[in-house]
Amino acid sequence: MTTPLPSREPVLRALVEICGPHFARPGGPADTVAGRQARWVAAPGTDAAVADTLQLATARNLAVVPRGSGTKIDWGWAPPGVDLILDTARLAGIWDHRPEAGTAQVGAGTPVRAVQRALALHGQRLALDPPSADASLGGVLATNEAGPLRHRYGPPSAQVSAVSYVLPGGAAVTAPPDDLRPPDGVILAATVRVQTIPDTRIYAGCPVWTPLQVHDLVAQILAADADPSAIEVDLPAPGADQPGTLVVLVEGGPVSARQRAARIADLLGPSATVSGTAPPWWGRYPFGPDDVALRVTVPIADLHAAVYALRDAAGVAVPVRGSAGVGSVHAVLPRGLSPLRVEQILDAARSVLLARGGRCVVVSAPPAIRAAVDVASRDDLF
Repeated sequence: MTTPLPSREPVLRALVEICGPHFARPGGPADTVAGRQARWVAAPGTDAAVADTLQLATARNLAVVPRGSGTKIDWGWAPPGVDLILDTARLAGIWDHRPEAGTAQVGAGTPVRAVQRALALHGQRLALDPPSADASLGGVLATNEAGPLRHRYGPPSAQVSAVSYVLPGGAAVTAPPDDLRPPDGVILAATVRVQTIPDTRIYAGCPVWTPLQVHDLVAQILAADADPSAIEVDLPAPGADQPGTLVVLVEGGPVSARQRAARIADLLGPSATVSGTAPPWWGRYPFGPDDVALRVTVPIADLHAAVYALRDAAGVAVPVRGSAGVGSVHAVLPRGLSPLRVEQILDAARSVLLARGGRCVVVSAPPAIRAAVDVASRDDLF
């Protein structure tokens, strides 16, 4: 923890002067990060106010944690201290939107779904579909949160041409998002690339029973040159009396999309279905706040081996969901495991993944597990 201050009030008064009387306050029970309650919460409304807030934090030796919508505030490694939560909700908005150029500047605190609604008025979209429904743009960029569309359009960094942020101490920087690992500061805004909304979206899917079956079908789809926008898999929890599902999203003009979807359906076999509606699990995480959630990333050809390795380590089939077409999925360990057992499972799975160029990191876990096992750092999420 940082060195405690002799009094709360001088800091709070300074934050009020910077952010305004209604936008700085003592932290409450809801203002926690990995079980640690913040001492203060500040919501600066301008870039200059963010810089002044970080200058104050540096001068007073305060540990700062940025917070957007808070959907992933507990993801990854817990910070050693949480003195000040810097809320980015007021750093929201869309400006300098140039539909003809396919660009727009978006404030870090803007919810992604609000961005999509605004762009849709111009027949455009941002090729980001984070599973966290209320995610802010800054939170998506800071945690590398990508949804099904990552298959065709890449990670969040591929949708951004520049990022503006404030460094600890208050210096403002604008830089290209080479790998979108911003330094320990606060993202202010990003210039994003936007695209025309596709005329047609078609989902072709089929039941799947094993990771090997998923591997074989994905290989056939990728070899078919059908240009899918996403390839997602959902393998349910152990004991489920139904199979999992592999679903492929095809987008484009009506004729082209229907032809490509029909080609994929043929590859998926006689049990394939074609629909204009996504399945209920599409673009959602398979875990909740009380689960031990893992992110598994591995070359596509080895994804099935990674899932088998995780099942062998856990001694039971685990729910797996995510982007089978890029080798990035989330898995959920059974509830009630001891921290030692979770660590054993991780060690066993990681030993197999390491040999295959893959990774398995804990993105979220209950406090007792988080305190005892190796949880993902920010860099591990990229």
